[in-house]
Amino acid sequence: MGDVAKDLAAGTVGGAAQLVVGHPFDTIKVKLQSQPTPPPGQPPKFAGAMDAVKQTISAEGPRGLYKGMGAPLATVAAFNAVLFTVRGQMEALLRSEPGAALTVGQQVVAGAGAGVAVSFLACPTELIKCRLQAQSALATAAPAAAAAAAAPAAGGAAATVTATASAAAVKYGGPLDVARHVLRSEGGVRGLFKGLVPTMAREIPGNALMFGVYEATKQFIAGGQDTSELGRGSLILAGGVAGAAFWGSVYPTDVVKSKLQVDDFKNPKYSGSMDAFKKILAADGARGLYRGFGPAMARSVPANGACFLAYEVTRSLL
Repeated sequence: MGDVAKDLAAGTVGGAAQLVVGHPFDTIKVKLQSQPTPPPGQPPKFAGAMDAVKQTISAEGPRGLYKGMGAPLATVAAFNAVLFTVRGQMEALLRSEPGAALTVGQQVVAGAGAGVAVSFLACPTELIKCRLQAQSALATAAPAAAAAAAAPAAGGAAATVTATASAAAVKYGGPLDVARHVLRSEGGVRGLFKGLVPTMAREIPGNALMFGVYEATKQFIAGGQDTSELGRGSLILAGGVAGAAFWGSVYPTDVVKSKLQVDDFKNPKYSGSMDAFKKILAADGARGLYRGFGPAMARSVPANGACFLAYEVTRSLL
């Protein structure tokens, strides 16, 4: 089997492992990121990560933690196949001779190249995922905000505003329903690529650092450039550290991306990435750019550890 085919197959298995382990953490991250700023005097819908978990399970059952997994599951083969295959081809171009080990710096370059390629798959996939994950929070926040705004009015008027806001909240039946809605009502194919700029700002430096840190950690454990004899525990550790480096370095861009992707098309709150960045800072301060950071970091270590282990083991068996 050729190197490209091996990377395609191993990347697919690695991505599936990452998704199964990490999706519940990702759901909580998106719910925390996308919840609107509450009206003055009102508490936010979620007090924190654990509160979001409890409310999600209470309202939707354990399946709610896996909401939106259909979209990334359907494309996980393509996404991770592209990520690891492009990285593999970049490695081949950067090697001084066939079979030569790459330096950490060369792995950074290979990761950046892979990040460019996967951005175009990640953007529409994550738009669909974020819409599904965030809709329950947005649907309940809209009536609450409307009721607070109408509080000085008569009870009947407040009830009318609440009902109208609730009806205005878009409900999706699944990934295909989101895609149909966006294609029909939000500018066609272009609508699926809403948030591409912050997606690239996350994927390019994030993957550059992730693959660089992965290689550096492996070499540190092995005591040199030959990492072929590392055990599975070491691979999990290196993958976990690499995943933490990814999210620790680019998390604010992910918050901006999520805000843009769940923003209302007809009455947008944000005109673009920089506008979203400024408004998040103005409304919530620097903490607003790290909303959901805890679940993201809690997810990154086991999910990326599972991904890199599954990739390395699968490739070694082919």
